[in-house]
Amino acid sequence: MRLGPLAQLSLGLRLARRDLRGGVRALGIVLACLALGVAAIAAVGTLRAGIAAGLAADGARLLGGDLELRSGAQPPGPELAWAEARGATASTILTLRSMLVAPSGERLLVEVKAVDAAYPLYGALRLEPPAPLGPGEVALDPLVAERLGLALGDTVRLGEAELRYAAVVAEEPDKVATPAIFGPRALLTREALDRAALLQPGSLVQHDLRFRLPPGTAVPAFATALRAAFPEASWRLRTAAAAEPGVNRFLDRAAAFLTLAGLTALLVGGIGVATGVRAWLEARAKSIATLRCLGAASGTIFLTYLLQVLALALLGTLIGLVAGFGLTWVAAQALSGTLPVPPRLAPYPAPLALAGLYGLLTALAFALWPLGRAARISGAALFRDAVQPAAGRPGPGALALTLAAGLALIALIVATAGERLFAAWFCAAALAALLLFRGGAAGLMRLARRLAHLRAPALRLGLANLHRPAAPTPVLVVALGIGLTTLTAIAQIEGNLRRQLAGEMPARAPNFFFIDIQPDQAARFDALAQSLPGVTEVRRVPSLRARIAAVKGVPVELARSTPETAWALRGDRGLTYAAARPEGTRLTAGAWWPADYRGPPLLSLDAGLAAGWGVGVGDTLTLNILGRDIEMRVANLRAVEWRGLGMNFTLIASPGLLEAAPHTHIATLRGDPAQDALVLHRLTDAFPNISGIRVRDALEAVAGLLSRIGVALSATGGITLLAGALVLLGAIAAGQRQRVRDAVVLKTIGATRGQIRAAWAVEYGLIGLLAGALAGVAGSLAAWGVVRYVMRAEWVLLPGTLAASIAGCLALTLLAGQAGGWLALAARPGPLLRNE
Repeated sequence: MRLGPLAQLSLGLRLARRDLRGGVRALGIVLACLALGVAAIAAVGTLRAGIAAGLAADGARLLGGDLELRSGAQPPGPELAWAEARGATASTILTLRSMLVAPSGERLLVEVKAVDAAYPLYGALRLEPPAPLGPGEVALDPLVAERLGLALGDTVRLGEAELRYAAVVAEEPDKVATPAIFGPRALLTREALDRAALLQPGSLVQHDLRFRLPPGTAVPAFATALRAAFPEASWRLRTAAAAEPGVNRFLDRAAAFLTLAGLTALLVGGIGVATGVRAWLEARAKSIATLRCLGAASGTIFLTYLLQVLALALLGTLIGLVAGFGLTWVAAQALSGTLPVPPRLAPYPAPLALAGLYGLLTALAFALWPLGRAARISGAALFRDAVQPAAGRPGPGALALTLAAGLALIALIVATAGERLFAAWFCAAALAALLLFRGGAAGLMRLARRLAHLRAPALRLGLANLHRPAAPTPVLVVALGIGLTTLTAIAQIEGNLRRQLAGEMPARAPNFFFIDIQPDQAARFDALAQSLPGVTEVRRVPSLRARIAAVKGVPVELARSTPETAWALRGDRGLTYAAARPEGTRLTAGAWWPADYRGPPLLSLDAGLAAGWGVGVGDTLTLNILGRDIEMRVANLRAVEWRGLGMNFTLIASPGLLEAAPHTHIATLRGDPAQDALVLHRLTDAFPNISGIRVRDALEAVAGLLSRIGVALSATGGITLLAGALVLLGAIAAGQRQRVRDAVVLKTIGATRGQIRAAWAVEYGLIGLLAGALAGVAGSLAAWGVVRYVMRAEWVLLPGTLAASIAGCLALTLLAGQAGGWLALAARPGPLLRNE
């Protein structure tokens, strides 16, 4: 009798409930694989949501006001009176860089922050000891005192001022909005800054004007009215709702990458799901065959076990969500010194629901194939399946469901990604990796079949195990290979960046950058620098700050740009002018202007930025310089070599108009590193207003940041490899009954334990070697693509990293195989032979 859909569902539920009473121990690996991947994705999503909530809740404190006007050219003037007339409270902050000199003569580049009496408008500035700063005092970051050996009360020199070290900066409420990038913080009053005489025409100073609005004032409406009142203003306006968009962009990209890494772990876990479900169904072969012989339809069989898999997938997903939320607390504590704000941790529904949906779709996509196969094979074939597995395929319905689940998973990944093109490439790469490792496993099995004539018993038996019926070779190669590919790619990327930071960049980079050199100091600076011992080259150029206001006449807010070039349209950019073509300049389009050119302003533009903005020779860029918009025609495009860390500018203008504008000079200095301290002392003593940036110190700071990021990436990649290890253990456990039978039979016919162990070493050694080698190739190719085309850097294969990856995979598979073999060899032959 053919049952209707509702009757089939009722019967399937009844059978599934009875079957689940026997426990789920056989599906423990399925639960673990799903829980691990879901936990990784849930932890990343929850931590990102917690940071976003922290930024949103503390936006006014982080920004230092309800809204801020920022200018790198001149302080906002009429805007202050306009806002105060509408009840706003204002605070002005100036930030710049300078050299702080200790009584010992040692000096350090610091980020100077000059504040007024109204600072901070939100939050609290905590100094130790807690006392207001006077006009002759300075508060310093603890790192300054540590490096210069200072004690409270010491007198330090900043510019032309002698200041008393009065307090330690223990907490700075707006540190996210005004981070100390080039050096630790030095906080002082505006009066102390005037004493230091650091504010010179053209100096690199950032002016921030912040407002605290009256209660009940709508910040967006106030900001709109302010923009309308000053449509030609050159400042950048930020509100508390977007206190630091750069931080949000970085966090979004980091979370997207870590989520994709978690998805890789979930993908490997999906292979574990398929393996576990297949082994579970094989253990129930007699039950399924009995139901088929009693007349149960294939649809009923499929529904019965699908419901059980769904129940267990839901359980594994819930375990993963709980574990992921717990991991968020651990990550927040571990990263407490790195995160911009303390995250507000809570069970946010959106990231948890997304992680759960990922888990359920993955379970479906990988479980439907073995379920459909079991439902389609006849009862008699199932009775034979333990000895000679049938090569059945799922029916059209199960195939359609499998395809639908896979497509839904891909669509979900792409639709929820911040950068959808990158997510689509990730999905394509994941499918390519599956095909690569599956094809590699098939090739290994084919080769083992051809070498069946070898005379050595252990070698012949190990090779036979690779291609025997129901051999785990494909599963193990795919799972271990994908997990190891992730780690190999991360290690190769990090290693290449470290190599450049530690070797190539310092070798090509100058020793120092000197900034804020006044025009009347330029000749004396050159003469003194060239006379110092060890100095081999001094290069100096004029320097201004400019903001791109329009591209080809289109306001910058509406201009087209690629994600890789959008950064240059935000904030101020360095600008210089030159009559002659700078040495080493390589033009890709156009021609340089004559040395005596004095016509309308022309511009030389970085070719990479030009391509991202759709700009060519003859097009125009409008630059805002010192509050004035100047339209410049692009005369040529240049290939800029940023990795050399030399004197590079995105924008070089023709001389004439800019020569009369207030500006400073910057210089690079190359020479003997052993003389760096002497050079820095002599130049900054002679010119107290200039600042020297030691390039090696900046590279060491970047290397330290890279180390912290590398730890997070390696930990995420480790989760993927752990998922692969779980699949390995699951495959060994699934085949343990067959392994015990093989060991008993071999011992009965005279094989020694050593020969059996050697055969298993051949089997698992070849699997580990193949997975490691393919993972090394795939990971290195992925690293090459990221380093070469995303980071625009030179890539070199690191053979040590590659060898370590292969050796690690080989050791893991050998260890797991021998552990399973030890248990199999411990089984007593008598009971098994009697039962057979």
